[in-house]
Amino acid sequence: WMRLQELRKRPTHGLLFKGNKGIGKFDLAMNFAQGLLCRHPDEAGFACGQCPSCHWFSQGSHPDFCLLQPEALSLEGEETESGKKPSKQISVDQVRGLADFSGMSAHQGGRRVVVIHPAEAMNTNAANALLKNLEEPPPGLLFILVSHKPQQLLPTILSRCLSFALPAPDAESAMRWLAQQGVKDPAEALAASGFAPLQAVQLDEQLGSEERDKLLRAVRQPAALDVFALAEALQKTEQVVVVQWLQQWSYDLSAMKLAGKLRYHPGEEAAIRKLVESVAPLNLARLQSYLQGAKREAQHTLNPKLFLESLLFSYRQLMLH
Repeated sequence: WMRLQELRKRPTHGLLFKGNKGIGKFDLAMNFAQGLLCRHPDEAGFACGQCPSCHWFSQGSHPDFCLLQPEALSLEGEETESGKKPSKQISVDQVRGLADFSGMSAHQGGRRVVVIHPAEAMNTNAANALLKNLEEPPPGLLFILVSHKPQQLLPTILSRCLSFALPAPDAESAMRWLAQQGVKDPAEALAASGFAPLQAVQLDEQLGSEERDKLLRAVRQPAALDVFALAEALQKTEQVVVVQWLQQWSYDLSAMKLAGKLRYHPGEEAAIRKLVESVAPLNLARLQSYLQGAKREAQHTLNPKLFLESLLFSYRQLMLH
C-alpha cells in the first residue's frame, strides 16, 4: 500500500497486480482506486468513505471509475436475459466500450480509473483493443489490471504496465484471519486452498462437504474404488472442482513419495504414506499430467457422468500399475 502511494507523486497509466488467486489482489485494486478518487483521503491514502465520491464508488455509479470483468462475475452465477450461462470472458465489446469513458473529461477534474479483473479473461480481440488504449492513454486515466495468470497476457500489454507482484500472507496471519471469519479448521482450509485465504473461506464449505469426503475416502483405496457408484455420487458437483480435489490429492501423493511432506492434506499423512509405497514415481507424474489435461476438458464436457467415470478409471489404473 505504501509503495502504491508513491505513484500519487509520479503518475503512471498502467499497473499490473499479479499473484495467486484468493490473496486479495482485487480488493487491493478497488481500495486503491477508491483512494485515488476520494476527495478527502487520510494520510495513508485510504478513502474517507464519507464524501460524495466515496458514496458513488460504493454504489457502483462513480462517473470516473469503470470495472471490466466477465459476466459470470458480475451476475454471480445468474442466467443472462437470453437464458444462456454468463460468459467467463471479457469481450472485445466491453473493452471498446471504454472509448466513451476515456473520451470524457474527469467529472472531478482529477483522475479516472479502470480496473480489469481478471485480466487474463480478455479474449485475443479484447486484449488487442486494450493495447490501443494503453499505447495512447488520455491524461489522468489509470488502468489497473488484476491477474492470477500474467503469463497468459500479451507481452506488449505487460511491457506497458508497472508490475506489482503480490505474495500470499504468512500462514500464521492467514489462519488468524480465517478464525475471525468463522472458519472451523483454519489450518486445513488454508492448506486445501493452496495458502490463499480468500479461497480458503470459499473452500471451508467444501471441506466438510459429503461429496469431497466421499471422493477422499474412495481414492485412499484404489483397488476397492467403485468407479460407477462414485461418478454417480459426484454428478451434481462441478467437474472442475472434482478435478481440483484430485489434483491436490495427486500433488500430495508425489510430495510424500519424493520428499516425505504434504501440502494440502495435513491430516492424511499415515494414509498417504501407506498408499504411495507401492506406486511408481513415474505413474504419479503421469497422473498429474493427466489431471492437467482433464481440468481443461472439464470446462467443456458434454456428459458429466462419462467424464467423471473416465477420470476415476484413469486414477485407479495409474495407482495400481
